[in-house]
Amino acid sequence: MADQICSHISAITEIKTAKKRECEECVKAGGRWVHLRTCQTCGVTLCCDDSPSKHMTKHNHATGHPVISSAEPGEKWLWCYEDESFVEYD
Repeated sequence: MADQICSHISAITEIKTAKKRECEECVKAGGRWVHLRTCQTCGVTLCCDDSPSKHMTKHNHATGHPVISSAEPGEKWLWCYEDESFVEYD
């Protein structure tokens, strides 16, 4: 964990959670995913970089939305693409 929390993560006041436990882009394409991540700007849930299509990173590149959370049960963390900052939370 970094000594300082980046401004993007600090600006989050409420953690958005997955509405469904699926990557909506993989579902559309008939693909598969490994783990899920939820965008903290718009709330979309997409697959991680260990998944074949890496939809969440593509979402970040297309939108500039900087912060994601894990959508996996029991995992409570945030990642900022822009600042490469990782924070666990309770």
